[in-house]
This record gives sequence, C-alpha cells and structure tokens, in this order.
Amino acid sequence: MAAPFEPHHYVARHVSDIPRSGIREFFDIVQSMPDVISLGVGEPDFVTPWHIREAAIYALERGKTGYTSNLGLLKLREAIRTYVEREFGIAYDPKTQILVTVGVSEALDIALRAVVNPGDEVLYHEPCYVSYSPSIALTHGVAAPVSCSAERGFALEAEAIEKLATPRTKVLVLNFPTNPTGGTLRRSELLKIADVVLRRNLLVITDEIYSELTFEGEHVSIASLPGMRERTVFLHGFSKAYAMTGFRIGYACGPAEIIEAMMKIHQYSMLCASIISQEAALEAIQHGEADTAEMRDQYRLRRNFVVNAFNAMGLTCHLPRGSFYAFPCVKTTGLSSKEFAVK
Repeated sequence: MAAPFEPHHYVARHVSDIPRSGIREFFDIVQSMPDVISLGVGEPDFVTPWHIREAAIYALERGKTGYTSNLGLLKLREAIRTYVEREFGIAYDPKTQILVTVGVSEALDIALRAVVNPGDEVLYHEPCYVSYSPSIALTHGVAAPVSCSAERGFALEAEAIEKLATPRTKVLVLNFPTNPTGGTLRRSELLKIADVVLRRNLLVITDEIYSELTFEGEHVSIASLPGMRERTVFLHGFSKAYAMTGFRIGYACGPAEIIEAMMKIHQYSMLCASIISQEAALEAIQHGEADTAEMRDQYRLRRNFVVNAFNAMGLTCHLPRGSFYAFPCVKTTGLSSKEFAVK
C-alpha cells in the first residue's frame, strides 16, 4: 500500500520559511471589497502614455512576437546606454554590460543569485521593499538589515553600515529613493557610504527605479562616484517613471563578468523579456521625458496634500523627497502597522 502523499513535505525548507508578501495579501483583500481604494501596491494610477501603448500595438501589427537575444534588443540596450550616461553620468557597453530583464524584481533576484554564495552576508536598509530579505534568503545568503530612522529622513548612514559589516559581508543593497519611505541620499551621504564600500571591498546592488521621481535636490547614483562603477550593479526600469508596471520591463548594468553571470540565470529561466514590452520601452526611453515630468509634478502635489493631512490628524509623517509613497508613524494609535491597515 502506498504511503499517503503529503505535498507540503516536498516544498523546499528555505522556500516554506519565507512568508507571503503582506502587500499582496492586502491587495487580494481589497480586490474582494467594493468601494475600497487600494494604497498598498506600488503602482502608478496613470495610464501608460498613448505613444508608448501605440508602440506596443505597432509591434504586434508588424508581427514582432518572437524571442529576442537573451540580453534584449540591441537597439534598446543602446538607448539605455545613452539614457544612463546622460541622466546618471555612467557609461556602459550595450553589448556586454547591459541586460534587459522582466522588471527590476527579476534583475534584483538574478543579481543576488549571481553573486551570493551560501553564508555570504548581504546588507540592506530597512524600511525597504518587501522582496529584499526573501530574495537574499533564496540564495542561502544571510540577510543583515540596517535600520534607518524617520528622524534622519530614512537616509542610510555610513556609520551604521560600518558597524554591521563583518568579514563575511559581501554585498550592500541600496534603494534610493526608497519604497516605502520616500527617503533619498545626498551626494555627501553617498560619498561616505562609498568610502565604507571601498574599504570593505563590497559589491553594491543599487535599485534606482524611482530616480526620476525625485522631488528635492538632484538624484545621484552611487555607481557614478569615483571607484564605484566597477563594483556596482545598477538596476533600473520603466514601471514607475512611465506607468508601465504591466509591461514588466527593467534592466541591469554592471561589470561584464557579473552581467554575464546574471544572463546565464535569465537565459535558463526567462529566456528574454517580451519583445512587445521591449519595443514599448524603447519608445518610452527615447520620447517619454515629458510624460515623466508631468507625472512627477502631480505626485509632488499629492505628496504635499497627503503629508499635511497625516500630520494634521496627529499621524507624524516626514516629507518624502522621492518616489510616490508617504510613510506615517502610527504609534500614537496603539496599533501595530498590520492592525492599523486592517482597521
């Protein structure tokens, strides 16, 4: 007689230990409730600009429905090279140092899998996007969070990195402007962090998906600082700046050896990003600057209104300098963040 089959016994332990995303849990709850506005998922409420949608439609009409190079369309990688050099001051070879991915989430996942060995420590700041710790766990790396405070505008301090780094520390993950706090880093702060990175011989993975949505001051990429380009994997994409979340299109730039390692994982899991999304992304990066500026202006107005409203009702909320999030403190309610969200 066959033993009873229990599927949960076959789920890998390091996967079963990972909790489901709380954001997606609330997303599912809201979907089942009438007349509720979801503020949980980081998705623009703007419609993708027509000329970008039209580029996707035109790609379909021309029969552009096949695979592309694993690295992505060369014309898109060349456009990314031009954009990144112009906007961030970083030069990459489109043939060996740029990889088009299925969103920045995939780029982060394969960047970590390409460089982290079991037991390697990965530093990242908290509060942060929900996928960082689980993505590190899936590599069998050790997640080491660095706390950022509201009093400091949720900026990451170099001293905190220095304090937590050990001989096993290999990678530092950055996300500025930050989801969910809207925190940013000034050039002076990044220079101090870069000094720690160089002395500690760390690799940086920087997720700069919200860079175009910076409201105060200039956005500076750590990869543009002296000595940092060759030890940084720069991640970016199209979801936030161009309201293209459903297109699932991002990219990674970095040292050729690391991009090659990432491409191997991408090659055997995703093959390539959708050619239709790549054609739309090409239109966005070449002709979408005005769309981004218009959305940024609207986000700034909303930010000011929401932050003032939170503070007026007694929920302390710092002024986010970037992204499209507000992060109020709910301690005065006596509720946990989850209890507050449910109520």
